[in-house]
Amino acid sequence: MATESSLNGAAAVVRALRDNGVGTVFGIPGTHNLEIYRHLTGSGIRHVAPRHEQGGGYAADAYARVSGRPGVCVTTSGPGLTNIATAAATAYADSVPLLVISPAAPLGQERADVGWLHEVKDQRSAMDALYDRSVRASSPAQAAAVVHETFARWRVERPRPVHLELPLDVLEAPWDGDAPGPLTPAALRAPDEVVTAAVSALRGAAAPLIVLGGGARDASAQAVRLAELLGAPVVTSVSGKGVVPESHPLSAGASVSLAPVQEAIEGADVLLVVGSELASSDLWEARLRPRGTVIRVDVDLRQLHKNVPADIPVHGEAATVLTELADALTDRPADGNGRERAARLREAAAGAAMEMGSGWRAVQDVLRECLPGDTIVAGDSAQVSYFGTVPFWPMQAPRRFVYPTGYATLGYAIPAAIGAKLAAPDTTVIALAGDGGTLFSVQELAVAAELGMTLPVVVMNNHGYAEIREEMRARDIPETAVDIHGVDFPGLGRAFGGHGERLDGLDDLPAAVERALKASGPTVIEIAVP
Repeated sequence: MATESSLNGAAAVVRALRDNGVGTVFGIPGTHNLEIYRHLTGSGIRHVAPRHEQGGGYAADAYARVSGRPGVCVTTSGPGLTNIATAAATAYADSVPLLVISPAAPLGQERADVGWLHEVKDQRSAMDALYDRSVRASSPAQAAAVVHETFARWRVERPRPVHLELPLDVLEAPWDGDAPGPLTPAALRAPDEVVTAAVSALRGAAAPLIVLGGGARDASAQAVRLAELLGAPVVTSVSGKGVVPESHPLSAGASVSLAPVQEAIEGADVLLVVGSELASSDLWEARLRPRGTVIRVDVDLRQLHKNVPADIPVHGEAATVLTELADALTDRPADGNGRERAARLREAAAGAAMEMGSGWRAVQDVLRECLPGDTIVAGDSAQVSYFGTVPFWPMQAPRRFVYPTGYATLGYAIPAAIGAKLAAPDTTVIALAGDGGTLFSVQELAVAAELGMTLPVVVMNNHGYAEIREEMRARDIPETAVDIHGVDFPGLGRAFGGHGERLDGLDDLPAAVERALKASGPTVIEIAVP
């Protein structure tokens, strides 16, 4: 337990985390970050130790996506920090608030090249290229201030990962306990004249359509209300999946990547885009050219004309703007054909999804049938996710599907499922991945076992990297380094302290899931894919 006489830079940072409501930190202790661990002990902040920093980063990322609260990781300098780099880049691509705290060479030794343990040529600059920003603190008080500023900015700006670098002499420097407290930023509100212009366009729309991205995740009720007032069909990106319940008659699902939906987007006379960059990773390399009036709502000014220029750019927070729009449109007669248009769009989207991924539908249907309706699914960048879960597993609320959309990394599912379960301990969570991606982070099963975490891990084994294998075939390239054989996945589940089963098909999957949900620890359920 820290005493007043032991207060130092590490204590300043830990207190700032606690004051900003942080309850869980992921990390691995190392030679240079031990002072942080001195002060985490007794702070009331739970520490969860992954088996690899990348796994810790993915777990913190999913913790943030599910809880709506920032994820926090502690690494050591050098290799610990570079190990988490891919997870940070994933959080950057998908706008996830992730704070990574690491030690560094003492002040004045930047780029010194003296052979310091874990020395990186320029650690801060390297991280600054991957994170939203990397800040090198020069004093304990400044380190605490960076934490406060970061949390405050996340509440009013696009949330992206931040790296806080603590030089060893700052980390260990005496601190008098005096530091500013958390900041309360003013809510971001769009100018009245811009909102009025958007209202005017929507009021006169004959065939409006709404696109929701991850930036609308905290505006679910507001989005539903506006869609119903307009009678407008709603489609989402993967990050926005479930913002409008996918059972709602105006919802056409997380379908912006599908050609019929893209045609409808281009054909809308008024297109309202909320919290989405309409990126190629969302659209699967397509480029949209809407013919109607484009209204874009985003907290990030840089988003308002990205990929698709806005006719009416609205710089504001999603829930606030959608509320203002709906309040001004309560007297507008809803489009009587809206539900019919949505039904046609939903049918066309389902047909396109079946053309691309019909083989991945059955496992989604079986799992949906035998799991609670509010189950959280952690997916990998695997065909079972983007061809399967995205179109064929309707979500009734946001934050129930965690998936690395933009960076498309392998190895996300298992550690993300752990982070999701820590964020929502009373909710059923499953990991759903392919065999290739599972092997990137299978060691994190040991964390789930250590925590006694009930966690079904469904591994669809198609013996390698199927997507790359198919791309090689399409380009007439010899199939090289894409096959994986001889792995005992259920055995890995048992080896890491959990359980394991192998199934030859889907008939026995409900019973296997039922057993997994009664088990203490993770259960790897391997399903052979022809």
